Amino acid sequence: MNLLPHASSASAPRQSTGLLRWTLLQRYSFAVLSVAAALGASLLLDHFGFRDATVPLFICASAISSWYGGQGPAVLAVVLCSIAFDYFFVRPLYTLSIAAAEIPYFIIFALFAVLVSWFTRIRRRVEEDLRNARDELVSLNRELEKRSAALEASNKEYLSEAQKLTHTGSWVLNVADRTWVHLSEEWYRIFGFDPAEGAPRWEKRLERIHPDDRLHWKSTLERADVVFRMVLPDDTVRWIHTVGHPVLTAAGELVQFVGSSTDITERKSAEQERERLRQLEAELAHINRVSMMGEMAASLAHEIKQPIAAAMTSANSCIEWLAHEPPNLDRARAAAAKIDKYGNRAAEIIDHIRSLYRKSPPQSELVDANDIVHEIFTLLQDEAIRYSIAMRPELAGELPKIKANRVQLQQVFMNLMLNAIEAMRDAGGELTVSSQLQDSQLLFTVSDTGSGLPVGSVDQIFSAFFTTKPQGSGMGLAISRTIVESHGGRLWATSNDGRGATFRFTLPTEVAESSSLAT
Repeated sequence: MNLLPHASSASAPRQSTGLLRWTLLQRYSFAVLSVAAALGASLLLDHFGFRDATVPLFICASAISSWYGGQGPAVLAVVLCSIAFDYFFVRPLYTLSIAAAEIPYFIIFALFAVLVSWFTRIRRRVEEDLRNARDELVSLNRELEKRSAALEASNKEYLSEAQKLTHTGSWVLNVADRTWVHLSEEWYRIFGFDPAEGAPRWEKRLERIHPDDRLHWKSTLERADVVFRMVLPDDTVRWIHTVGHPVLTAAGELVQFVGSSTDITERKSAEQERERLRQLEAELAHINRVSMMGEMAASLAHEIKQPIAAAMTSANSCIEWLAHEPPNLDRARAAAAKIDKYGNRAAEIIDHIRSLYRKSPPQSELVDANDIVHEIFTLLQDEAIRYSIAMRPELAGELPKIKANRVQLQQVFMNLMLNAIEAMRDAGGELTVSSQLQDSQLLFTVSDTGSGLPVGSVDQIFSAFFTTKPQGSGMGLAISRTIVESHGGRLWATSNDGRGATFRFTLPTEVAESSSLAT
């Protein structure tokens, strides 16, 4: 076992104790030497008749001992000075006894020596404290400077990383000569300049603005809030959003602009993609409506044929009543009124069909949802009769009108009701459509007694291209949900306790004009 570390650790306290003793010995020796020097000088001056100089010399010895030696050596110096002063300069001389007349003189000397020593020690302590405090302040100041420099460097690094993440560059422009006071690294990257070449000239930056955006950029320069395109040397086009604010002098003069420029190319691309997606959804919704109308062509033809045939019959009756001698004008007038009635009925059916075929920008208006249900009932009446399906409306009266796209709501009801008829085509059944006001929302229910929802696929029926029908496109329910959600509502489906399924959807009574599907 190596005992050297233990020996070293054991010798360390002894070395420290020896050093302390040597320091104390030096201090007390210094006090003795100071008093001895003062005594020698006093005896020498007294020999030449300068006895009055003895007191200041002993006082100086006490003060010097207190200053350099500390409390213990100071006390020793005061005691030695008092003994030396009594022995050599207070009568009777060369004895430690003091004459009665010299006692006040000796007491004053001793007190003065003590006070001077005490004040000297206090001053030394205060100066040491002040020096330590100054050293601590200097050290603290240096530490603060280091921390401040480190923090500033860290902040610059964080700011640089943040600008990279947000694709935002900061800048400061001097308005008078149009020179750059500050440009961040990200600014150089966004605008395609090399930081090693320094700040680009104003004209150089202007050249990179898209020619079609330069006039707009110049017209909004004073507001420092502009979106424009930037063309890089490799013909890459970037969308930039620049914002800033002016820096004014106390007199209100414009001196600088401080701002930031953000690369919004990805956001612009996403917006363009969303717009293309919206257009595709609108096209798909239109195709879906046209497909539905194609499937119902025979039923719609029969629906239109009925009022036309009735109008033709009334026209023949009117001619016959007019051919009588004398003409029966009352009967002819009644037949003509029926012609007008049946003609209007045919026109209404055609208008309903045209509204579903129409392809136009989305327009929101105040609509009565119950009226839309009645319109779809009219269009689907023959289709339901063909398959022995009873259609039963249970619509609440005096429902508030809602702001919505009429054609899109027609499409939702048409999709849900056609699906219900498809589910009951083989065995017939009952189709029920109800409406009610519930918690400041309109709740619509389309229920059937057909084959019900596919087992295990209830959550998938609203997915695009999912269908259980051989000739189905799988888009009807997906489009319906999109339309309902674009109006601020919700569409869902549940299985009935017995046969069939129920589809429910809600619409808020106040719908913002924000439909996302064109018609």
